[in-house]
Amino acid sequence: QVHLVESGGGLVQPGGSLRLSCAASGTGFSINNMAWYRQAPGKERELVAVITRGGITNYANSVKGRFTVSRDNAKNTVYLQMNSLKPEDTAVYYCKAVVLPTTGYSFERWGRGTQVTVSS
Repeated sequence: QVHLVESGGGLVQPGGSLRLSCAASGTGFSINNMAWYRQAPGKERELVAVITRGGITNYANSVKGRFTVSRDNAKNTVYLQMNSLKPEDTAVYYCKAVVLPTTGYSFERWGRGTQVTVSS
């Protein structure tokens, strides 16, 4: 079994910063791409940032220049540094990983999400 656990969400004022973490636990696997998604109330889930195992990144236009995604392959952990936060960044943030088991086919795994609220 592979589990993803997000942490680091919370309440922050506009212009502030937060750092989210997502750690994959379990045995007998490695992680390929990892990504952060978010879902605001009444809206569809959207891709925020993605990072390959080799460190290539891509971002949604709405967060470019403000958010930075990184990862530690040894720890099977992905991070999302969020700066200059805006009220429209308020959402539940989800981590997704493409899991490569030592045997069998790859599959996707989602975390349960962490709430980020940007408000004064």
